Amino acid sequence: MKDILITNIKELVQVEHEPKKWVAGPDMDHLETITNAFLFISKSLIASFGKMDELPFKVSSDRLMKAKQIDARGKMVFPSFCDSHTHLVYPASREIEYIDKIKGLSYEEIAKRGGGILNSAHRLQEISEEELVISAAQRLDEIISYGTGAVEIKSGYGLSTSSELKMLRVIRKLKEISPLTIKATFLGAHAVPQEYKGRQTEYVDLIINEMIPMIATEELADYIDVFCDRGFFTVDDTDRILNAGMKYGLRPKIHANELDYSGGVQVGVKYNALSVDHLEYTGDTEINALLGSETMPTILPGAAFFLNMPYAPARKMIDAGLPVAMASDFNPGSSPSGNMQLILSMASILYRLTPEEGINATTINTAYAMDLSDELGSIAIGKRANVFITKPIPSYHFMPYYYGSNKLETVILNGKIHDFSNK
Repeated sequence: MKDILITNIKELVQVEHEPKKWVAGPDMDHLETITNAFLFISKSLIASFGKMDELPFKVSSDRLMKAKQIDARGKMVFPSFCDSHTHLVYPASREIEYIDKIKGLSYEEIAKRGGGILNSAHRLQEISEEELVISAAQRLDEIISYGTGAVEIKSGYGLSTSSELKMLRVIRKLKEISPLTIKATFLGAHAVPQEYKGRQTEYVDLIINEMIPMIATEELADYIDVFCDRGFFTVDDTDRILNAGMKYGLRPKIHANELDYSGGVQVGVKYNALSVDHLEYTGDTEINALLGSETMPTILPGAAFFLNMPYAPARKMIDAGLPVAMASDFNPGSSPSGNMQLILSMASILYRLTPEEGINATTINTAYAMDLSDELGSIAIGKRANVFITKPIPSYHFMPYYYGSNKLETVILNGKIHDFSNK
């Protein structure tokens, strides 16, 4: 693989000289950058960076001559976005439910009628792994074009042992064929299947006694998740499932407090969850539980926007000293977009985060929420070369400001160039 030298970078954004796992509280408003910079990539890793006048002293002339050179004059370079919460393996879109939402039906009302997650679960039973791989790979190509370099993908549209295994095998195949860094999360506890209505405990038993051991045997999942919320799974259900998953080495990630104060945040912290996600209903009790923990509060702006729900108190969380991550929740029912540039814009427009806070929330902090902040999420020597080059833009504040259009020109993943300038 040929080395890459990017020169004359207008501004190199999110550089890191000392490793950090995340950025929290007032530090989220700080973003280290270098103007008139270079970035040198070798063997799929970031090998050097700095001011242009430092280039001759940091990289040998022999290596410079052999490298592929990209002139980024007037353009900026960022670390790729990390999207730590998606459901992008799914059998079909659900635009009919979108019309139901416009007519006033709530998320819970649609679910009770057999729509929502149960709709996708029914269709998933009828579709092949090959078809799922093809459609999901197209979505992966789309999010790459918007600057995503790492993505977490959940199961949860199976809701039976065979279909959950099918989804996780699809994700394993995507890991093999996509340049993206992909993490797989088992979310059998996404909803209670119709055939288990009134017998929720029996479905939890199925997850614990059958699904988890089989998934662990095939090494199909990196994490385990539960939709711990009103109308879905209780704290006791969640406690049992997480206990079982952790016995097989699956660290938790929790859907928490989207619909009500559910106790999901507290049970997530109790089990050292990597992240607790959604958080529309978050108060002082939840914030105090998160302070001092190793759990990343992760907000999903796309879902709250699409469902017209309350917005999580991101400003209050940051002011209390917490780190905050933001991810897309790309899924067919409540957030049908994986565009992390749009999520960055929403961070400022809907949640009043500064551009600096938004960039930290969608890079280093979301990398942590995937247990990847040691190798992704910032421009640092030795980290993987997942970066993107913008079109000519006036400042990095332009990224959240100019919403709705793709501001990227070139994507580099694992040291390989993907050019979108003519697309």
